[in-house]
Amino acid sequence: MMKEFDFKRIPAPLLLWYNTHKRDLPWRENPTPYRVWVSEIMLQQTRVEAVKEYFARFITELPDVFALAVCEEEKLLKLWEGLGYYSRVRNLQKAAKVLVSVYGGEFPRDLAALKDLPGIGSYTAGAIASIAFGLPTPAVDGNVFRVAARLEENPTCIADPKYRQYLEERLSAVYPKSGEACSAFTQSLFELGALLCKPQNPDCAQCPLQDLCRARRNGTQALFPVMPEKKAKRQERVAVFLIETPEGFCIRRREEGVLRGMNELPSALLQDGETPEELLNEWGMYAFKEVARKKYAHIFTHIRWDITCVWVRAESAPFDTYSLEEIEDSISLPTAFKQCLGILKEV
Repeated sequence: MMKEFDFKRIPAPLLLWYNTHKRDLPWRENPTPYRVWVSEIMLQQTRVEAVKEYFARFITELPDVFALAVCEEEKLLKLWEGLGYYSRVRNLQKAAKVLVSVYGGEFPRDLAALKDLPGIGSYTAGAIASIAFGLPTPAVDGNVFRVAARLEENPTCIADPKYRQYLEERLSAVYPKSGEACSAFTQSLFELGALLCKPQNPDCAQCPLQDLCRARRNGTQALFPVMPEKKAKRQERVAVFLIETPEGFCIRRREEGVLRGMNELPSALLQDGETPEELLNEWGMYAFKEVARKKYAHIFTHIRWDITCVWVRAESAPFDTYSLEEIEDSISLPTAFKQCLGILKEV
């Protein structure tokens, strides 16, 4: 049986280290509930450096819950373009509408009420409560799982919901009582995992918790945390068409599958033996000239698209058209399709 780890020994050295080594990040300035919420949703599945520019633009365009609640969908998606996982931004707006209609634009301080908002789970609710409101509420993300699992050499798989509950309970018991120290402790755990206790090659020599860490003592850092077994990604062959007409380039809404409801350059799965030309024929296009094509791959969480991008010119097209300037300025396109536009600069 695993010997119980003394979590009470963590806060003091970690807070001391954090106060000296914390990064200067834009969402740490004026950490209102809205700014904390937007940043935490953006940071899911996305690198910090990539989020900085998106966060600044988003907050400038939509500075509060009221602006987010009434934002037109196309503008909202354009602001999010390139971040991926678009359900995140749709849930942001759904939650904003609830915050406006039910709470008058204010965030509830109650953890259960926060968790009831669309797109806000235990982690995000904990982050808002501790960072913005100074409440002693843990926010357990991948960084926290990694730090804690190594500290106590915990063999539990992080996908086990009981492990999250266990960590939340253990951390809650050692949190500072309230105020800025709560905010700092939550962020210090994030920071330690991001800067030192990294997935590969952790910098244990600089870690403020090195004397407490069982994994460092035993040289088992690479064994923790225990991750769920990765599933093989489904592979799909996809044709994406850059259809150019005198009026512009074709854009349509996806009606099914991954990225459903998003704008796309017309695309379709290629069945065995099927050619891109046959798909164009199915759309009623017979008189067209191929200009160029290129191949690239795009990786989703559980799917790999092997994409053939085909640029064709035609006098008319079966879908709505937009100028290149309109596409670049106001039409949101997921990265999987936007990559295809690069062919225009390659020919």
